[in-house]
Amino acid sequence: METLSIPTTRREQFVDVTAQVRQALARSGVRDGLLLVHSPHTTAGVTINENSDPDVPRDMLAWLRAAIPQAGPTGDPFRHDEGNADAHLKASLMGAGQTLPVRDGQLVLGTWQAVFLAEFDGPRTRTLHVQAVGR
Repeated sequence: METLSIPTTRREQFVDVTAQVRQALARSGVRDGLLLVHSPHTTAGVTINENSDPDVPRDMLAWLRAAIPQAGPTGDPFRHDEGNADAHLKASLMGAGQTLPVRDGQLVLGTWQAVFLAEFDGPRTRTLHVQAVGR
C-alpha cells in the first residue's frame, strides 16, 4: 500500500489526484487487477467524475452547498457542534473510496473521467491510501 499526501487550499474543493494515483499504480507493478483509493478522513471523500470541464466540480460543490449548508454560529440544525457537520454529510455522500479496474498497467477510466479527492473541511493536508491488487 502507498500513502499519498494531498494538500488542499480551500474549505471545499475537488482536487484531481489522477496523476498521483497513476504513479502509485506504476510503482506497484500490478498489470491487471484492481486499485483501491481510500480516504481515511470523515470530512473528505473520493469520487470519480469529469475533469475536462471545470464547471462540473464547481456545479457539484454548488449543489452540495445548497443541499447541505454549513451551519452558522446560531440556528445550527446539526447536533454535532464542531461547525463541520455538513462536511461529514458531504463526505459520506461522496464515499470514502473508489475501486478502479487495472488493465495492462493502466487505470480503466472513461475518456473524461478523473479521480478526485473531495475536500469538505479544509484547507489541510489529506492522506489517500492507494492499494493495487492483482498480477
